[in-house]
Amino acid sequence: MIKRPHDMSGVVDLMRPQTTGSERKSHPIYVDLLPPCNEACPAGENIQAWLAYAQSGDYYEAWLELTKNNPFPAIHGRVCYHPCETACNRAELNSSVSIHAVERFLGDKALDENWQFKKTVEASGKRIMIIGAGPSGLSAAYHLAMAGHEVEIFEAGPVSGGMLHFGIPAYRLPRDILQKEVDRLINIGVKIHLNHKVSDVLTEKKNGKFDAVYLAIGAQAGSHVDIPARDSAKILNAVDLLKKTGVGEKPLLGRKVVIYGGGNTAMDSARTAKRLGADDAIIVYRRDQSHMPAHQFEVEEALEEGVKIKWLSTIKNMDGTNITIEKVTLNDEGRPVPTGEFETLSADSLVLAVGQTTETDFLHGIDGIEFKKDGTVIVDAHMQTGCAGIFAGGDMVPADRTVTTAVGHGKKAAHYINAWLRNTLYQAPEKHRVVNYGDMNLPIYSDAIKSKQAGLPLSAREDFNEIIEGLTEQKAQYEAKRCLSCGNCYECDNCYAACPEGAISKVGIGLGYDVDLNKCTGCAACYEQCPCHAIDMQGEV
Repeated sequence: MIKRPHDMSGVVDLMRPQTTGSERKSHPIYVDLLPPCNEACPAGENIQAWLAYAQSGDYYEAWLELTKNNPFPAIHGRVCYHPCETACNRAELNSSVSIHAVERFLGDKALDENWQFKKTVEASGKRIMIIGAGPSGLSAAYHLAMAGHEVEIFEAGPVSGGMLHFGIPAYRLPRDILQKEVDRLINIGVKIHLNHKVSDVLTEKKNGKFDAVYLAIGAQAGSHVDIPARDSAKILNAVDLLKKTGVGEKPLLGRKVVIYGGGNTAMDSARTAKRLGADDAIIVYRRDQSHMPAHQFEVEEALEEGVKIKWLSTIKNMDGTNITIEKVTLNDEGRPVPTGEFETLSADSLVLAVGQTTETDFLHGIDGIEFKKDGTVIVDAHMQTGCAGIFAGGDMVPADRTVTTAVGHGKKAAHYINAWLRNTLYQAPEKHRVVNYGDMNLPIYSDAIKSKQAGLPLSAREDFNEIIEGLTEQKAQYEAKRCLSCGNCYECDNCYAACPEGAISKVGIGLGYDVDLNKCTGCAACYEQCPCHAIDMQGEV
């Protein structure tokens, strides 16, 4: 076999110009990545975008951007547990951006200046019935109304808001703020029928000539736990307690109140008991603090107000005004194990805060609607039940039971209902890659500490007046400026200044930069100097 001599020279590509210098292996491209705050928001807010408007003082534009996805910033700025802040990359530097506080500032400013939603879509002629005026139903109503549809909400209770009104105490969410946010929906044509409990969905749908239905009934029924007790024992459900106080009633709990549970509802019940005159409000919880489902700041605020917590304890029985609790330990799997060690607590009443369920019995006769073992409704990827034209979301379906998740469900369902009514396909926008802290290049940054919201002194927390104050305009703008603009260019000019070849030029304010590939050597100086990872190096083809 004859072998040809090996030619050491490379193959010449006559279609590509060759230079005498080193060959460029890659070149910079500007990218639009997903900030972790946006990715973590259950309502799907473009947080980074509205923070950018807020930091420049364009508050109306910030509010418009925010309400594209969430119509209730004044509410969410108060009651959302802000997973966006848990995900915030700035927490790796010093502390996360106080996103919820800026959101509240924008929501309150919008109410103060009477900013209203403006419908721009022509009427579709379609009618939608929504059952439940809680956060999910209200959110769906907003998005469907803005899409041009006629929306009517049927609410069994005497007021709108659902668990926003009946499950969250007024010291966290003032009722006038809640009502003003709801009134905006009425101003764009949403009709709300109060004290109207729907017992026959299909008949109501037919009589009202509705084209689609959204089921948005919240988890307003308290779960029960069997505790041996004499008839004289006073045992209440946390949901009922919060409902009564939500409409201005003052249940007589006595001077010593024990609350059984470890979630946020237990914290709210204990703090409510203190405001109703209890000298002692004691929470009994079967695990330790690290396993407690209540959010840390809720626990801290409860402890500040004098609430006591008995960790690693379960209630065995209640005999008149005596409650017997048993101390437990946790095994390797974190499950409580009885110790046989008992303690007696004196209590005038016992409040059960051990979970909530939805009342869905009225749906059991509808063909196609199926349920999970926990009673929640099964829906497909489009939020539709097995019965065509009936959708469901919020607490009614398997998901986290939070206000923001419910609002996100309402938006998502509205998109799919709108598409179903128009006989089109809704395609959710594709999500870009999330930019993490390790992707950032922050050699220089301002050590700006997170703004702290002022609150009422402990001595003044004796009623249901709001306890946390909003940010001033100066602090809100400062807080917005702490945003690192993760994954998106904010025109800091670092790349422009770093390029040794002058290959990068500024296009104009808000228009970014342009790369002249005839000058670019692929040195990656721009990439290395970009603080927010808005530049990637793309390999040459």
